Formats: sequence, C-alpha cells, structure tokens
Amino acid sequence: MYKKIIVPIAIDQLEHGEKVIDIAQALVDPEGEIILLNVVEDLYAYAQGYMIVDFPLEMVEESRKHAETTLNGFITKHGVKGRAVVRTGSPAATINGFAGDEKADLVIIASHRPGLMDYFIGSTANRVVSHCPCAVLVDR
Repeated sequence: MYKKIIVPIAIDQLEHGEKVIDIAQALVDPEGEIILLNVVEDLYAYAQGYMIVDFPLEMVEESRKHAETTLNGFITKHGVKGRAVVRTGSPAATINGFAGDEKADLVIIASHRPGLMDYFIGSTANRVVSHCPCAVLVDR
C-alpha cells in the first residue's frame, strides 16, 4: 500500500483518468492520499508573439479553471480521499518535479496515443518513467 499516489490526468483523455483513479484507490493506504494532477501547457513564446497580448494568459487561466473543476468533479464522483492540483508547464517535467516536491511513493500514469518514436508507451509517460524520483505504474 502506498501513502501518497499522484495521478496525472489529461483533461482531453478523461476516459483514461477514470480507469487510473480506480487503480490508485485499490493501491492507496487507508491513511494515504491520492493527488489528481493536471498540467496545463504554457503557450510557447513564439506563438504568443502572434496573438493579442492578453489572450494567451486568459487562455491558460481558462484551461486551469476548467481542469480544477473537472478534477474536483472526479474527486466527488469517485469518492477519492485526496486533492486536485493544477500546474502550468511541460507535462513530464512538471509531473516529475511535483512527485519529488510531494515526496510521492507512486505515480500512476495512463499511456495513450503513442507516436512512432514512443510506440509502446506515450512520450509523456516515457519521460515520467525515465526521470521520476519515485515508482511509476503505467496503465496501457
């Protein structure tokens, strides 16, 4: 049983999140905590140059609010004992950094839509597996 489990959830892949939450609940210690994590990607500087000045910030903030609402809905729907966290940045690096900051015991990540370079697991999952400071379970 694990005391602290981080479950990264991509808002555009909610069906994978549903499955991974069930796995986390089966593995968490009765006194443990599950943290649902969503990472909102920053708009790259070169893309921001082509947009209205405040638009990128508004877009990122709207994405953050939507992610918080969705994750809190998952917590209620599934009776998850834990909390929702939304961060901004690069998905894999943010997940790995967050796992280290939280001193997590386990990250459970769904793998989906792999490309040719990362055929067996997705590129984000691959980077998390390669660099995470704790154990990682990949649900395929």
